[in-house]
Amino acid sequence: MILNDKVYDILKWVAQIVLPALGTLYFALATIWGLPYGEQVVGTITAIDTFLGALLGISSVNYYKAQNK
Repeated sequence: MILNDKVYDILKWVAQIVLPALGTLYFALATIWGLPYGEQVVGTITAIDTFLGALLGISSVNYYKAQNK
């Protein structure tokens, strides 16, 4: 799987900035305001972020392999 540059850049931004920030925000607000399922929500966001990071890593490896042929 090789992603085009625009899709790769957007997904990388989501994986490196958006999801970690969202998880941190929800955890903080859940702690302060007693929102439900804080650990479950943050755990889910972390699992999605890890999966997305793995996909981006695979795409990056495939891209560099294709460039070196």
